Amino acid sequence: MIVVGAGLAGLAAAAELADAGRRVILLDQEPDAALGGQAYWSFGGLFLVDSPEQRRLGVRDSADLAWQDWLGSAGFDRDPHDPAGEDHWGLRWARAYVDFAAGEKRAWLHAMGVRWFPVVGWAERGGGLADGHGNSVPRFHVTWGTGPGLVDPFERRVREHAAAGRVELRFRHRVDALTSTDGTVDGVHGAVLEPSRAARGTASSRVVTGEFALSAQAVVVTSGGIGGNVDLVRENWPRRLGRPPRDVVVGVPAHVDGRMLGITEAAGGRVVNRDRMWHYTEGLRNWDPIWDRHGIRILPGPSSMWFDARGRRFPAPAFPGFDTLATLKAISDTGFDHSWFVLTRTIIEKEFALSGSEQNPDLTAKDVRATLGRVRSGAPAPVAAFMERGEDFVVARTLPELVAGMNRLTGEKLVSLAELERQIVARDREIDNPFAKDLQVTALRGARRYRGDRLVRVAAPHRILDPRHGPLIAVRLNILTRKTLGGLQTDLSGRVLDAAGEPIPGLYAAGEVAGFGGGGVHGYRSLEGTFLGGCLFTGRQTGRAVAVATA
Repeated sequence: MIVVGAGLAGLAAAAELADAGRRVILLDQEPDAALGGQAYWSFGGLFLVDSPEQRRLGVRDSADLAWQDWLGSAGFDRDPHDPAGEDHWGLRWARAYVDFAAGEKRAWLHAMGVRWFPVVGWAERGGGLADGHGNSVPRFHVTWGTGPGLVDPFERRVREHAAAGRVELRFRHRVDALTSTDGTVDGVHGAVLEPSRAARGTASSRVVTGEFALSAQAVVVTSGGIGGNVDLVRENWPRRLGRPPRDVVVGVPAHVDGRMLGITEAAGGRVVNRDRMWHYTEGLRNWDPIWDRHGIRILPGPSSMWFDARGRRFPAPAFPGFDTLATLKAISDTGFDHSWFVLTRTIIEKEFALSGSEQNPDLTAKDVRATLGRVRSGAPAPVAAFMERGEDFVVARTLPELVAGMNRLTGEKLVSLAELERQIVARDREIDNPFAKDLQVTALRGARRYRGDRLVRVAAPHRILDPRHGPLIAVRLNILTRKTLGGLQTDLSGRVLDAAGEPIPGLYAAGEVAGFGGGGVHGYRSLEGTFLGGCLFTGRQTGRAVAVATA
């Protein structure tokens, strides 16, 4: 068997195939240092339903509630009940995935040694009705060890199989085409790239030193999405979100380029939901970049006030951590590519975290003492480093100084002191009572009723302009490219379908290249924690299906 792409989905598929006694060749254009792909850089969040971690914190969850949230977020509307519809298989993969997340997912990973941070995060809180977008309860389980902690058991399984001769790892092998005989995909050919010592995440050489051709009973494509290819992101940008952004930061390495989507499409595979993507609105320009235009996402609590480039506050549900897609649309409608958080020292110390394994050294290193330090006063060290060295932060004692710094940072006098002050004062008046008409203030009070948020995530409500909580901080937020929600349409066995909806013999796909299952398991929106889990679930299911089909 040939697996194209050595990220998390590829590792899961290869491990399952080798467990079943199949011989596997795992190909990747990057050097050995890149094994694990994007998952290595991740925060390690996983969507789990009715977990022991939730129950210990008093969270009551169920598969029915999770499925209600998934349907309300996905908005499957492209003929989901028609076998020819773009959403047909995405809906079916979604049902299977929610059942997996509420069933054996945790036990399966736990048996491989995976553990989780005890406080469950509440990502994508929504902001509408009960049957609309968002998580009704906290479900974001951070892996102990972050992304590397999740990659490790699958890398270990694959390397053990490699040592036993069941898996052959071939790095620096770039697939340029799929081959077929009588309509059955039976191999690949491509270029051998020169050896590279490029560090993980950095650009590696594309100098060709030779060619290769390989044959197999089946080919599994697990090559990832398009997030590192800004031109392709813009080409597929959805019209419903307006013009594509002119200026973005990039959340994944350059090798996440979408090449294999086009190559598999040329072999007859059907690509669906091209315009569905998941890009973040809280991106920072990395002061210590690893790849070109490297951006880091803020994982915000709900207290920061969010303003557009001209200093006008966004309405509900465009609050921090509530509805990513609605906020992206709101920013796009302004005609600018950036927006602003305005907050206090108290808020940043309690509520700011940064996404990424390298931005969370305590969790990544599984350092209990350092992790316990998160409950102490002071901003986390990575956040403090961005405040000191990052170009997107303005810190000031007074609001006039803050506004002057915001306008100086953009080079334009876009933000009016009088208008910004009016909006902040209005919000601050809502703090005097334990109830309010300001929906964001009401939401943050509600969030603190959850034990986990009160403990480590949501600051006690206070006036933004109260000097006891200062200094004031403004953060310029950039649009950050990240995930592909559409992709190769696959059935529940991971078989790639053609334009007529028929499986292409010998051809399979898993992970982001397959829209994490069926060409679009998330529909329009993600509930978060579902990307890594989607790679694992589709890789596992596809690997097992290929093993059965080739028995």
